[in-house]
Amino acid sequence: MLVRLYDVPTSGPAVARLSESGVTCRRAESYERAAVASFVKQAFPNWVDELQASFAKVPPMVFIATEGGRVVGFACYNATRPDYFGPTGVEPEQRQRGIGRALLLQCLEALAAEGYAYAIIGGVGPAAFYERAVGATLIPGSDPGIYRDMIPRRTEE
Repeated sequence: MLVRLYDVPTSGPAVARLSESGVTCRRAESYERAAVASFVKQAFPNWVDELQASFAKVPPMVFIATEGGRVVGFACYNATRPDYFGPTGVEPEQRQRGIGRALLLQCLEALAAEGYAYAIIGGVGPAAFYERAVGATLIPGSDPGIYRDMIPRRTEE
């Protein structure tokens, strides 16, 4: 999907609303890599490699949502390719609170601050969410896009 970054709403109101309910959305720090990786390995194991790539940069290109001192959601950008949003995930029991949207907006703001006018959402799952949240549009003929010919993930024994 393609997002016009110059039309995206700011993250401030969404982040403030969540803060009032005890959820903090912010950029992850490099010293939090292990804690965030543990969350992603447990909840979204197929996205650990891209998360690690996002932590390889300074500052990390990952935003997190925390509540009560624990990670409940994450979102990366520039993880797979420059100007790409994702991967992202929120604990199933935490969904419908606006966490995913706040993290998305923070990542898109960071991409805009780097000078991009458009962002790409690769490997789209919930297309309707992205359409509603940021006016994203499908890019015709882009599935599977860069995710073709992937080496299957092996499960550890």
